[in-house]
Amino acid sequence: MYAETLKLVATLEERRPSPRLPERLHALFQRLGDDEPLRGEELEDEIWRLWMAHRDRVAASDLERATRAMAAEDWGVADQILRGVVGSHPDYAEAWNKRATLYYIHHKDAESVQYLHRALELEPRHYGAICGFAEILLARGEEDAALFAFDAALRIHPHLERARKVTAELAARRPATSH
Repeated sequence: MYAETLKLVATLEERRPSPRLPERLHALFQRLGDDEPLRGEELEDEIWRLWMAHRDRVAASDLERATRAMAAEDWGVADQILRGVVGSHPDYAEAWNKRATLYYIHHKDAESVQYLHRALELEPRHYGAICGFAEILLARGEEDAALFAFDAALRIHPHLERARKVTAELAARRPATSH
């Protein structure tokens, strides 16, 4: 699943987001790359708000409950809620991303990547999912793949401090190429 997910990251600019995602996201992503970091934070907040939203208010409420359960470290409740949300709304990209986060926290990387993969199928611009995948790759010692994924996230959201920092560190460790 790692290679398949890396292919998703490699082709993110060629793929279209799920038509079920709010149309307003397109304009926010265009502005995200153009704005200064402070304005980027406001745009990022709005993007996350739209990702958390869902046309089914119960699903959105359940995702919010799962997020609160995760913050309270009530892992079983969070997992139960998220399992129900993705089961009834398999098109809900942020529910898949939250489930991936839950499994990442518990060092279940293979499951996390499986859920990140689904989130990226639905929302190729999901820089949070891409960064989560990059972190897993980094922990596995796959520095070149991690660098590639972090770079992809930065092309979407150039103000991601952690991604920028790790990208610079990884690039600095790479051997210089001679021409």
